Amino acid sequence: MPAGTVIEFTNVTKSFGHITAVNDLSFTVEPGRVTGFLGPNGAGKTTSLRMLLGLVKPTTGAATFGGIRYHDLPRPLATVGAALEAASFHPGRTARNHLAVYAIAAGFPRQCVDEALRKVGLIDYANRRVGGYSLGMRQRLGLASALLGDPGVLVLDEPINGLDPEGIRWIRGFLRDMAAEGRTVLVSSHLLSEVQQSVDEVVIIAKGALVHRGTLASLDNGSAPQVVIDSPDRPALVACLEAAHIRFSLGRTGILASAPDPARLGHLAFVAGVEVSVLHRQKSGLEESFLALVGEGGAL
Repeated sequence: MPAGTVIEFTNVTKSFGHITAVNDLSFTVEPGRVTGFLGPNGAGKTTSLRMLLGLVKPTTGAATFGGIRYHDLPRPLATVGAALEAASFHPGRTARNHLAVYAIAAGFPRQCVDEALRKVGLIDYANRRVGGYSLGMRQRLGLASALLGDPGVLVLDEPINGLDPEGIRWIRGFLRDMAAEGRTVLVSSHLLSEVQQSVDEVVIIAKGALVHRGTLASLDNGSAPQVVIDSPDRPALVACLEAAHIRFSLGRTGILASAPDPARLGHLAFVAGVEVSVLHRQKSGLEESFLALVGEGGAL
């Protein structure tokens, strides 16, 4: 199995004139785990990844793989597989042909082409022209390009962006499988919900600076469960909640009640003869904490 390598950002800063895109960024990414690199659009994620891959020179600091900058790696393409943006493929050429060209240019054996296609589930479509591929299939082909050298490190920028639910489910499984093989997996996203089911750790930046690093559990604010409930007759619903000694607060889109179970509130309203128009659990504390960290408010 491929050996993963520690990714390390050490006091990395990047300024473009008077604009600081990345500010004194330091964190590590360990092998055998999927690390989510999160932040809103414009937070500096892509600039950080481009510095890691030697495409942009840091103003100060260093981003390395096992202590070595990308350009100094003995076999960079066999060490790091990267997909920083949606790959561009000629629509008239087949997937196998595209990858064969990349393999030859990189000095990889031709057999690595079919192996990469198998890993991303495209081997049965290898001879189909890419012009007939769906967006999800194109995403998989981009991942196959990153896997040609069987690298121990994967760096993927927004790989879930624009995919349908089936494609998202596949990508999540793919990321987990790559980490289980011992690879180092760093995947960026501007939405926690996209990567929440696949990451082990999160690194969150906002306005170019680190605001949080740790496990998903460390991101949870520990708030008590809450339920959103509402009624066309809100005063009657308020009276019902007060009679049951349930703490609540009034909002524009409903009443936020401190209760672990929506079914209990629905039953209380039913017994009281109060019509309910809204009833659901409040979105997770993880999402609320994430949005609070990046300065985009609390509840979604």
